[in-house]
Amino acid sequence: MELTTDRRLLDTVAVTAQAEARRHANHVDHDPWRVLRIQSEFVAGFDAMAEVTRAVSVFGSARIPHDSPVYAQGVELGAALVRAGYAVITGGGPGIMEAANRGAADAGGHSIGLGIELPFEQSLNEWVDLGVNFRYFFARKTMFVKYAQAFICLPGGFGTMDELFEALTLVQTRKVTRFPIVLIGVDFWSGLLDWISTSMVAAGTVSRSDVALVQVTDSVDEAVAIVVESEAARARAEEAARAEAVEGTR
Repeated sequence: MELTTDRRLLDTVAVTAQAEARRHANHVDHDPWRVLRIQSEFVAGFDAMAEVTRAVSVFGSARIPHDSPVYAQGVELGAALVRAGYAVITGGGPGIMEAANRGAADAGGHSIGLGIELPFEQSLNEWVDLGVNFRYFFARKTMFVKYAQAFICLPGGFGTMDELFEALTLVQTRKVTRFPIVLIGVDFWSGLLDWISTSMVAAGTVSRSDVALVQVTDSVDEAVAIVVESEAARARAEEAARAEAVEGTR
């Protein structure tokens, strides 16, 4: 099986086995040369996204079919975010990602897709108007956070969980501040949140206040309102800090 770029970087056993079979690895397969490729991904991503100033990253399963109510909710969410003045960033694939991009495009907004190289073929969906393809998950994740004011997650699988907990860790450790994380789908997410609130809090591995970093709702309008209010609160805090700094110089 052909190895993806991520797997060639991380899976030493697979790389060794393949190298033994081929016996002649190209120089770009060596780690020092990979650094240049990784650098180029960041440069390309930063360049493509440079003019994105106000956006929300939307995550959800690639396996949601077009006739699902959750797909319809994704379309509604994409359009609602555009009406609130945000660009929509997704992983650029099918399912929920396609739905959010479709809603954004239909509403006349900026519809962004950040694709990833996978062992199975997955091209950017047709509703993306700015698409960037990545080989490395970590480079792609940086773009999701750097250019977004919030994360909104609809029902999803391991990939969605990965992005959710990445965002939670960044907020918990104050790597990013005033960054709302909203989950849409109370029935879908309640089991996970209950487990965090009971098992993890009870074990002392997270604090009670950490649970409040996530907000859950069934309402697209409420999800967007949370994002808008968080941005307004951030602007008020920044203005107060500037005023305090000016006052301190007098």
